[in-house]
Amino acid sequence: MPVPVPRQRAIPAVESGQAQGTPTAGGPSKDDTHAKDVTHTNLTLLLIEDDPGGSTVLPELLDRSGRPIRVRAARNLTEAERLLTDDVHCILLDLALPAPGQGEGDDELAVLKHVLELAPRHAVLALTASEDAERGAEAVRVGAQDYLLRDELDGRLLSRAIRYAVERKRSDSAERRLAEGRVRAQENRRLERGLLPTPLLEGSSLRFAARYRPGRSRALLGGDFYDVVRTADGTVHAMIGDVCGHGPDEAALGVELRIAWRALTLAGLCGDELLGTLQQVLEHERADDEIFATLCTVDIAPDGRRAGLCLAGHPSPLLARPGRAARLLPYDNNGPALGLLPGARWPRMQVELGPEWSLMLYTDGLIEGRVGAGRERLGQDGMVSMVRRQLSEGLRGEELLRAAVTEVRELNGGELTDDVAVLLLDRAG
Repeated sequence: MPVPVPRQRAIPAVESGQAQGTPTAGGPSKDDTHAKDVTHTNLTLLLIEDDPGGSTVLPELLDRSGRPIRVRAARNLTEAERLLTDDVHCILLDLALPAPGQGEGDDELAVLKHVLELAPRHAVLALTASEDAERGAEAVRVGAQDYLLRDELDGRLLSRAIRYAVERKRSDSAERRLAEGRVRAQENRRLERGLLPTPLLEGSSLRFAARYRPGRSRALLGGDFYDVVRTADGTVHAMIGDVCGHGPDEAALGVELRIAWRALTLAGLCGDELLGTLQQVLEHERADDEIFATLCTVDIAPDGRRAGLCLAGHPSPLLARPGRAARLLPYDNNGPALGLLPGARWPRMQVELGPEWSLMLYTDGLIEGRVGAGRERLGQDGMVSMVRRQLSEGLRGEELLRAAVTEVRELNGGELTDDVAVLLLDRAG
């Protein structure tokens, strides 16, 4: 809504481009250091009008605390651009002023649009003739905070209009930044969800479940990564890994390693050859030579009874079978983490699974959480005991993983600081 104002004619003190207190072209003065803080600094108005000293007469303007509002004057947009420093809070623009390069019959709001592009962070009041209120209203629709009628300028209400325009602009800017932040957050979430794996198990009788909790606050993706694919010969390949660190760079590297693993696996590589190639990928893509990644891979035979196991500095999987206590698979031949030793080798161990089993792969975030208020950590033995108890309670699949991660968090006394990834493969009898 425009502000209705009765007529008053009082002439203010108007600053020219070189007046005292006005920044020169070299930059703002010391008095302008905190100019953006409207609460502690006098408001400054920039009047852009063809002849500000002759035709437009402004009344005395006061801010909310009664301090005078400073006024600067510019006769054209070139001069306005020079005077438009960060300590200007509001622009009063004469809509009759021609825009650069504007010809007869062009857009009547071209000058306003030019100023809005020139000063996107400043509040703008449009000044127009009394008989042209419709043009003022259109100016508000285009982007001005309000419009005023030239021959109805009153000091009190004009001052209020300036304060209102400044506060509205600040509110609009804050709302826009909030909306842009929400859009970026939504895009990041969609991107991170898209980077999580979709298991390729078509044709397999194995059941799959996974849980993933990044250590970074408000993140969906951390440095942990996993994947499961079935190749044409019926072999099911599973992998889980952990890039050291928890930031976005580590998350990106984890995604690169996962995608590389999938491509190499589908191309027929496995065991030492596959891990050696992954180490080359890591060495090429990492941002620092100190970055490394642990990895566990298993390839389950088409009959589901046997598997090959390769460990690169990673905790050994847990195997659970009916009538037997859950236990960790052997890790005596554990090779080094990827990225630590050039020319390293990773032996492939053969493991007997049996006709019915559950195989759980996990990252160290599951076992490194604290137990209570002391310094003791859960560890692999504590995790094995916990999973044994949960299996005895009849928990399976997704329900088992959910219970395991929840209990680890509770034992830690709150959110875990490290990423946690857990996947489970089940074969029914």
